Amino acid sequence: MKNPKFYILTALYFSMVAISAEQNKPNIIILFADDLGYGELGCQGNDEIPTPHIDSIAKNGVRFTNGYVTAPVCAPSRAGFMSGRHQSRFGWNINVMPHTIPHSEFGIPSSETTIGERMKDAGYRTGLIGKWHLGSRKDFNPVHHGFDYFFGFAHEGRYFARPPYNGVTTLLRKDPLPKGAKNFQHFLPERKLIYHDLLRNEPLYDLNNPMLRGEEIVEEKRYLTDAFTDEAVQFIDREKNKPFFLFLSYNAVHSPLQGADAYMKKMNHIDDIHRRIFAAMLSNLDDSVGSVLAKLKEEKLEENTLVFFLSDNGGPTKELTSSNSPLKGFKGQFLEGGIRVPFLAQWKGTIPAGQTYKHPVMSLDIYASAAAQAGLRLTPKETDGVDLVPFLKEEKTDVPHKQLFWDFKTDGAFREGDWKIVKFRNKWYLYNLAKDISEENDLSTEEPEKFKDLLAKWTALRETMPVYKPINITKKK
Repeated sequence: MKNPKFYILTALYFSMVAISAEQNKPNIIILFADDLGYGELGCQGNDEIPTPHIDSIAKNGVRFTNGYVTAPVCAPSRAGFMSGRHQSRFGWNINVMPHTIPHSEFGIPSSETTIGERMKDAGYRTGLIGKWHLGSRKDFNPVHHGFDYFFGFAHEGRYFARPPYNGVTTLLRKDPLPKGAKNFQHFLPERKLIYHDLLRNEPLYDLNNPMLRGEEIVEEKRYLTDAFTDEAVQFIDREKNKPFFLFLSYNAVHSPLQGADAYMKKMNHIDDIHRRIFAAMLSNLDDSVGSVLAKLKEEKLEENTLVFFLSDNGGPTKELTSSNSPLKGFKGQFLEGGIRVPFLAQWKGTIPAGQTYKHPVMSLDIYASAAAQAGLRLTPKETDGVDLVPFLKEEKTDVPHKQLFWDFKTDGAFREGDWKIVKFRNKWYLYNLAKDISEENDLSTEEPEKFKDLLAKWTALRETMPVYKPINITKKK
């Protein structure tokens, strides 16, 4: 019979090995912007609005010039990201909003394993701070889908500063304009409140959409971007001694357009008030990203933290002034401006700095990359994403994706190499993105065989997924 000390020492050894393996797992932080256009960062070519902190992620890591999301609007894009699978595989076909579906039954299905659940199963502490937009019913709450900590809201958006809008300049869409307005803008300087009728009425953002800490409703008086940043820094401070996964899901620069006073002053060089408010919000977001990065540096976590930054879809130019230059199209469309987004990553000491990665990648790859760094091996049925780290370390020299697929409601797109088909306004088009990044020259008649080939491949993939059925969004009585 072996000495009892043998068993004690063996148990101690394996315990120490397990602790060592856990400590070697990198932290993962996802910085998610909302409605940020492809051309709106300094590192993407914009010299009007300084974004030094976000740009530093590209400087210290990699900028993906062909980084895509799975949908051109918020909720389905987030459903794809959160599940690691194309959302059409589980029938996500709506951009759920509180004012159209006050008591929605629609949310992230229990059949999907979220990125929070994956990371939690791998021994991570998990946090989601900010916008969820994947179901407002209690059982859809992030704390029931893999997140140890949640602070944020469930639906499309919220006011950054609630009425009476103290400390901000606010621009709201209003149709018809208030009585007495003589043109498209109506400015009330005493309240720093602006109305315009360029688009439909502003949504009822706060309807059925309280601020939550876990499942508890809380009152929040901080400017929302600042509040989310404060919570994120505190989360890092609490969890810094364990591997952690943080999804910091900002609602900036999504409407409502509300620029904080200090940032409005900082952007005073911009004459157009519409553009100035957007610039103030983006500058505020940039400083917030800077605070998170500074916390990692302070805690000496930079070399043990993989950071991604991206937007959930392209910019809605008319609504926000957000530029998708040089791309054509904007939010809501499968043209490049709706789905190709700012996409950056850094992991100091692991990913070589200053890279520009030109092969197409997708938001689903973040799910796969995070899982791989956590020591998980996923099957193709579990994720449509690819671990990007070996490509960035040049351990793999082929391309992450030979094909990319998009589908939402009655529209779709498909990319293979440099060729892309896209359905826009009930018609399919063919473009060669290497020669025509702005999608100006439809080649469907000049290259009929290529067009037919890509359309057949898109159709074959679409037929493997649930049939699209419009959801009844009539308000319940």
